[in-house]
Amino acid sequence: MKGRLVESLGVVMVLATIVALLQFTAVPVGGQAGDTTAWGHPNLEGIWLDVYATPLERAPELGDREFATPEERAARDQAGRGNAGRDRRGPAGSPQDVSGAYNAVYTSMKPAGPRTSLVVDPPNGRIPARTPAARREDEIRREWRVMLMRNTPTCEQNAPGCEGGQYGPVSPRRFDVPPFYNTLRMNRHDGPEDQSLGDRCMLGATPDFNGFRRIVQGGDSVAIGYDTGQGQGFQRILSLGGNHPLGPIRLRHGDSRGRWEGDTLVIDTTNFSPQFPFRGSSANLHLIERYRRVDADTLEYEVTLEDPTVWVAPWTVRQELKRQSDEQNRIYYEPRCHEGNYGMAAMFIGARLREQEFAAQRGPDPFSLDTTTGGGGAR
Repeated sequence: MKGRLVESLGVVMVLATIVALLQFTAVPVGGQAGDTTAWGHPNLEGIWLDVYATPLERAPELGDREFATPEERAARDQAGRGNAGRDRRGPAGSPQDVSGAYNAVYTSMKPAGPRTSLVVDPPNGRIPARTPAARREDEIRREWRVMLMRNTPTCEQNAPGCEGGQYGPVSPRRFDVPPFYNTLRMNRHDGPEDQSLGDRCMLGATPDFNGFRRIVQGGDSVAIGYDTGQGQGFQRILSLGGNHPLGPIRLRHGDSRGRWEGDTLVIDTTNFSPQFPFRGSSANLHLIERYRRVDADTLEYEVTLEDPTVWVAPWTVRQELKRQSDEQNRIYYEPRCHEGNYGMAAMFIGARLREQEFAAQRGPDPFSLDTTTGGGGAR
């Protein structure tokens, strides 16, 4: 009798827990535009993707023309299928020739979209000019990476990875501490900071214009999970209300604060870490993002980027995201690439073996080899 009573109480507790959870569930049935969550907010939940391939910037010859003709879209699709750059071979035996082995057959593509660019402001669809200070920072980074490449076949053949550099002896600066925090690949492998953010499984950046976005809403916060790159997704949690933290608090994806303006979710993000730049902007980057449900299957996204230390004016990107199947995308919620994985250790093991072979006079100086990207390291 006592056992049955305990069992009955257990069933009651489980049912009570389920009821309590259901009371806090925000997802209404149907997911149609105009639906609201349990907290009265417009329903933006779901998995969303820009299903088109659209250049970030507009071709200069198109001027202020925002939309492409059917003929232009067909031409872009045809050019994408060819993908000649991905299949181009380099000189026989060169690093560029080897890198061409990973060719276009492995590359997926989206159909060309109706817009001529993701950038909608300025009206010419172009990112504003960089400030003199930003251009100088770009030059310092480029000079450093070219310095590490100058004794390689890449510079000897005047390949793209050595733009602005010259072929010559190994630089005496090769072991110096870089004059900046490195986030791109360079021809040195002494530690994680010599590798790119992609190599370190930390490539995902805010804002992201390419990956899936999974939005889950709560009463006082919104979660957005991004699936982007080769398993390099990330998550953002934004508070609905409150103020940005004061002082030196810096976060990889910034501090996000949201508010509702009618049917539009507005997200204000600041406090970015200087170690995770977006197109050269980091600590001073300021984002204003807007999400608005257009219809049952369309979510309009717009973001304005501002950093007066990098660009001479703010600029705005707009996308129309399409709802994706919850069933077909029900797995792989977490990133599959993580910092410190086996690939990173293997890179360093290979670098140490090359150094040992060189010290034993059984191999070339590692700095005479392009061990970066087959010629693209200085970019």
